[in-house]
Amino acid sequence: MTWTIGTHPWIEDDLSPVPPSVRVVIDNDFAGDPDDFVQLAHHLLNPGAEIRGIVASHLRPDDPFTKVKETALQARREVERLASVMDLDLAGRLVTGSEVSMPDRSTPVSSDGVDLIIREARSDDPRPLYVVCGGGLTDIASALLSAPDIASRLTVVWIGGPEYPDTTEPVPGNPVEYNLGIDIPAAQALFESEAEIWQVPRDVYRQCLISDAELRTRIRPLGDVGRFLYDELRRVEQWVAGAFGVRHATYVIGDSPLVSLTSLQTIFESTPASSRSALRSAVRLGEDGHPLAFDGKEIRVFSAIDVRLMIEDLVACLTEFADWRSSEVSSA
Repeated sequence: MTWTIGTHPWIEDDLSPVPPSVRVVIDNDFAGDPDDFVQLAHHLLNPGAEIRGIVASHLRPDDPFTKVKETALQARREVERLASVMDLDLAGRLVTGSEVSMPDRSTPVSSDGVDLIIREARSDDPRPLYVVCGGGLTDIASALLSAPDIASRLTVVWIGGPEYPDTTEPVPGNPVEYNLGIDIPAAQALFESEAEIWQVPRDVYRQCLISDAELRTRIRPLGDVGRFLYDELRRVEQWVAGAFGVRHATYVIGDSPLVSLTSLQTIFESTPASSRSALRSAVRLGEDGHPLAFDGKEIRVFSAIDVRLMIEDLVACLTEFADWRSSEVSSA
């Protein structure tokens, strides 16, 4: 029942030999909020993008989600744990990112994650390359600083950053958005680079709500993977309930737009057409991460994600996979 990253043996159709239209390198902080497990499982199960590599990135030293010091190494172990549940052979495509942030906006750090991004960007493959980031930006910013020639050869999709003017009021009490706060110099470097950027800011990724009832009735029953995802999200809900003495009926699966914007593009004139966006002047960040102005280079900023498509495709992908695994067990 073991399968290899980039294959989808449970999908029986005549398009299987045809490669996906886009390439993706996933860069995420898998030791943190388990919404990144939802994103990763979905990206692996959906055939719309070829996953060329996975970079396990670091968290802030004081991150509340973990007490370990080497958070990039822990992130790698978490990916391996999910792969074990999925019976997935990662085929050497998982690497560890930097354990530390950039010291300043012009000084890159080195890591296997940086090397992977540069190598994939310099490949001869003509398909578009998206480096999708659900956490800090250390490895992609360091790659762009270390190899400026790759800026024209990729698009960075980032879940993070503050609300833009004339949209939504910033979240009270959190002036520096979570992912931005992991590595502020890296965010400064990215927004000053020549790379194309698609940004999903905080007010937009917070729209990606899944209800507890959906998790219980539509995710948990879907085999070992569905149960794994449910248990990981439930663990955080229990932690929050114990810490604050109240419960909630939703979870923000805020990293999942990385799937919607890459693997679920339209068949003709390929774009993530069902999610709304516009070209805007990027945020210019102060040294402390606070926005100084919104007068940077032109980037694509998303204002709404097609959450219906995102959740329905997640459920459908998990269902197909669970049915296939069940049939393989029955026939063994």
